[in-house]
Amino acid sequence: MRSLVTDGRGNLEIRHIARPLYNEYQALVKLESCGICGTDSKIINGQFKGFDHYPASLGHEGVGRVVELGSKVTSFSFGDRVLLPFMEEAIDGVNSGWGAFSEYAIIGDAQALLVDGKGPGDPQFSEAYYAQQRIPDEISSVDAAMIVTFREVLSAIKRFNFQAGESVVIFGAGPVGLTFTKMAKLLGLGPVVVSVNRDSKIDEAKAVGADYVFNSSTVDIVRELKALFPQGVDQTVDAVGLPEIMNQSMKVVKHNGKICCYGVPKEQKMELDWSQSEYNWSLHFLQWPSKLEESLCHEQILEWMAEGRLIPSDYISDIVHFDDAVEAFAAAKNKSGKKVVITFDK
Repeated sequence: MRSLVTDGRGNLEIRHIARPLYNEYQALVKLESCGICGTDSKIINGQFKGFDHYPASLGHEGVGRVVELGSKVTSFSFGDRVLLPFMEEAIDGVNSGWGAFSEYAIIGDAQALLVDGKGPGDPQFSEAYYAQQRIPDEISSVDAAMIVTFREVLSAIKRFNFQAGESVVIFGAGPVGLTFTKMAKLLGLGPVVVSVNRDSKIDEAKAVGADYVFNSSTVDIVRELKALFPQGVDQTVDAVGLPEIMNQSMKVVKHNGKICCYGVPKEQKMELDWSQSEYNWSLHFLQWPSKLEESLCHEQILEWMAEGRLIPSDYISDIVHFDDAVEAFAAAKNKSGKKVVITFDK
């Protein structure tokens, strides 16, 4: 099969390697699509904390169809469309960077393993199996790739313990920031404020429900937020990963408010200045989504999509065939768009 491989020094290539092998609790999946994530860029450039096994096959937002089944699989059938297939082990000297930018990958049957007493802690079990779930045939492969981001963000909102009626400021309007904005509105938070860094993002944030949008490159964002929230905002979300966002948040979050960082920041250390903050506040980093918590959001996401309240195409800017994946990553690096989805079928 073909797989998108990086050396961790900024280089990408499509390489031919063997198909992954699967055991009795696993199934082989033929990929249909996979979304590009900021984590991929960090792995490409050797900047993802704790990841140093190269060369590595990229991709962790995959969608595919089951084409072969292990003998003890009970939760999946031939032809099922599923989310989150991964390449679990090294193949032909290529390590797993989750590996969903490959023509084939693997899912595991969490329920069958649990029934057989092989749950968490067993060498055959992976927490990722919880989130490897079926999706309806009527959802296109491109739209389905967004479900991974949708589930991750909803599970993060639950982990951050956001509540209806609370105010929130979201820094960033990429795919993640826009998803936080939409879900905050769906869950009854408000006002929902978004900070962007270019005028072209203002309408995008408003389109998914932002009550207020400020371009931080043209206004003093702290002053604007203080005017809007004289008593402070309930919580902020850093969906970008910049050190200055933390310190801006310190100045605007209310007493006992929350400063939330989602994803792996670009810098692994920063200097925090709370000289102008309230006395009490909490700082919550969420750099690694729980796949169990993500799986518990699956049905809610599908319901919102079926109702037309969550429209994947609102968060996607580019669709590129796998043949052009290397060029797609180069293009994505040089612009600030929405989600780029790689497809495998002509």
